[in-house]
Amino acid sequence: MATFQSVLSFASAIALCVASFGCICAHNAGFTMKLVHRDSPKSPLYNSQQTHLQRLNKAMRRSVSRVHHFQRTAATVSSKEFESDIVANGGEYLMSLSLGTPPFEILAIADTGSDLIWTQCTPCDKCYKQIAPLFDPKSSKTYRDLSCDTRQCQNLVESSSCSSEQLCQYSYYYGDRSFTNGNLAVDTVTLPSTNGGPVYFPKTVIGCGRRNNGIFDKKDSGIIGLGGGPLSLISQMGSSVGGKFSYCLVPFSSESAGNSSKLHFGRNAVVSGSGVLSTPLISKTPDTFYYLTLEAMSVGDKKIEFGGSSFGGSEGNIIIDSGTSLTLFPVNFFTEFATAVENAVINGERTQDASGLLSHCYRPTPDLKVPVITAHFNGADVVLQTLNTFILISDDVLCLAFNSTQSGAIFGNVAQMNFLIGYDILGKSVSFKSTDCTQL
Repeated sequence: MATFQSVLSFASAIALCVASFGCICAHNAGFTMKLVHRDSPKSPLYNSQQTHLQRLNKAMRRSVSRVHHFQRTAATVSSKEFESDIVANGGEYLMSLSLGTPPFEILAIADTGSDLIWTQCTPCDKCYKQIAPLFDPKSSKTYRDLSCDTRQCQNLVESSSCSSEQLCQYSYYYGDRSFTNGNLAVDTVTLPSTNGGPVYFPKTVIGCGRRNNGIFDKKDSGIIGLGGGPLSLISQMGSSVGGKFSYCLVPFSSESAGNSSKLHFGRNAVVSGSGVLSTPLISKTPDTFYYLTLEAMSVGDKKIEFGGSSFGGSEGNIIIDSGTSLTLFPVNFFTEFATAVENAVINGERTQDASGLLSHCYRPTPDLKVPVITAHFNGADVVLQTLNTFILISDDVLCLAFNSTQSGAIFGNVAQMNFLIGYDILGKSVSFKSTDCTQL
């Protein structure tokens, strides 16, 4: 799906707090938020008329579309304790926040492959159909359009232009032909918390979308960028979270049972204790994406060296992303990897994915045994569970949750489920800890 380029940090503005609203002040408290999968019954996007297979097929197709976004974008150039529930949304995860004063709630895609926080605004020249009301900037006492001479606008470089009123206009286009255009602005962002009152971040840079279209769903309102660039939510939280956030994605079956994934910020986001594995976070351009170094993949006892991707050879050769379902490898490496998996499967009766998207599928018979797969990152040998490596796409079809791509490489969210994954942007590391995410 989506993502953006970015700019700037607002640490100085974050210390402000409106006590009359009962907020958690940035210097002494925290919050937890929910992440909800879009196909979970708890999600407003849940379609009870669709079968499990139909929902999975859509998620797989979004993975294929999303890699084009990364290819396009790559070619172009502490102290606080917060946490949140996130809602799974068909291979993507949704979180809620509010814009403006008084707060206006939106539900949008939480995306580690994006920076800008944007929503559809009224009046809208050309918006995709949205069931919820659109954000009206005129109704917010704290909304302000940014002019073309501001640092925020100038840092957008190729993604910005000037209106006749000298207001900053942003434009983002994605590989799947989705796009958003509108005004770059600042307003108060309010985040809900599962362990306290709401948290306020004044003067946060947002995008007020006036022309938006593509594969967006009518029940979501835009994107909440959690990427590494300066316009992301994480960067704009600044010193209040110390550049730290983490999440724990519950498996699809647990979402259906009513469990929610969690998104943590600041001190609560530190991944510690026995079993923690950490790998360096590699700084590259664009800084939106979280680049890791994958050295090899093991299928049982067979270790296959990873030769790199168009993102890089020896370092920063794979992106870790919450918005892509499948793990995607370059064609040649995927062929060797998938062949090793096929040779290691015991009592495997081959079958086909009806959608044609997944190539290595089996009948889930009682005597089927699949190999243990390990991702060897620099300094972190992450042993994946079966739920991370195979997807039951129907009652009688179990498929390898990996696929090929013409360029780049992505470590997707299926491979991340039931791991507590912590990002330390200032410390430049990503940590993994095998965890029952339903217990957090």
